[in-house]
Amino acid sequence: MSWHQDLLAGFDLETTGTDIERDRIVTAALIRLDGDGTTAVRQTWLIDPGVPVPEEAAAIHGMSTAYVREHGAPPETAVEEITESLAATLGAGIPLVVMNARYDLSLLDRECRRHGIRPLTERLGHAPSPVIDPLVLDRHVDRYRKGKRALQALCGHYGVPLVGAHEAGADAVAAAGVARRIGERYPDVALPSPEALHTLQEDAAAEQAADFQAYLRRSGKPEAYVEGAWPLIPHQASHD
Repeated sequence: MSWHQDLLAGFDLETTGTDIERDRIVTAALIRLDGDGTTAVRQTWLIDPGVPVPEEAAAIHGMSTAYVREHGAPPETAVEEITESLAATLGAGIPLVVMNARYDLSLLDRECRRHGIRPLTERLGHAPSPVIDPLVLDRHVDRYRKGKRALQALCGHYGVPLVGAHEAGADAVAAAGVARRIGERYPDVALPSPEALHTLQEDAAAEQAADFQAYLRRSGKPEAYVEGAWPLIPHQASHD
């Protein structure tokens, strides 16, 4: 049986922004899904991040500063629960599906360090694995397709329903659905071992980063550092 026919866990964060070193988690969801896509376990969190939620972020996910301050859990409590739930999921050998994993998992790592919580890597004793990233997989199997590759675009391309985009639970389920469709459609990633797929994505993510850097050079655009590490960008003490 291939990974796409088995139990998966979708994970998603909605945050205050896009900077993994400085932004904060606002909502999170971890959804375990049976092989047929049926929800087996659903966990969600609403967090008061301790900082104002920018209006542009609230316009996307619908969580205002006033709302999270009234209804959200303290970040120390929620980040501990989220990290422990992910550790339990991966420790049980359940593949974790995360759209653009290097963003969500890296931001969670920084939140742990910010609040004095043991990061996921330390709990596992290694980098998070096995992780399945629909963004990396899609770029790997369909390298030259033009157009956007955000989650909504991938859902449209692969025929996966997405009701309530930018709600963490909906996005987590949709990401898992996209991953399954890629596994169904492309035999070269329908590997029997999630660990083998994880290794394939590590290589693919590094290659994709190198390709983008080469594109910047060819097009005469300003060169920028492109992170090749996946699924977690290593923490640098200088950011503290």
